[in-house]
Amino acid sequence: MGYTIVALKDKILEMYPEIERHRLSVNLVFDTAKDAYVVAVHRDGHELTTHLERADADDCMSGIRCVSLGIQIEQFVKNFELREQAGRKR
Repeated sequence: MGYTIVALKDKILEMYPEIERHRLSVNLVFDTAKDAYVVAVHRDGHELTTHLERADADDCMSGIRCVSLGIQIEQFVKNFELREQAGRKR
C-alpha cells in the first residue's frame, strides 16, 4: 500500500480527534532499520514515542484503528486530562 507520512499523520489525527482536542503535537518518521513508523506525541515538555508497524499503518490507512497506538495515545491524553482537572480544582 502506498501513502505518504503526511497522509498517515492525517489519518491518525482523524481516527484520534482527542489529539487535536488536547492540543498535542504529532510527528512521524519512518525508521527503515525497524521497518516501522516512529510516532512521537508531545505537549508541554512531555513526550510519548512509540512504533507503528507497517502492517498497522496499512490497517490505519484502510480505516482500521490500531489498538496498541490507540491505547498509548489514550493514556497520554488521560494524563493531560487529569493534570488539567487538578489545575481547575485549585
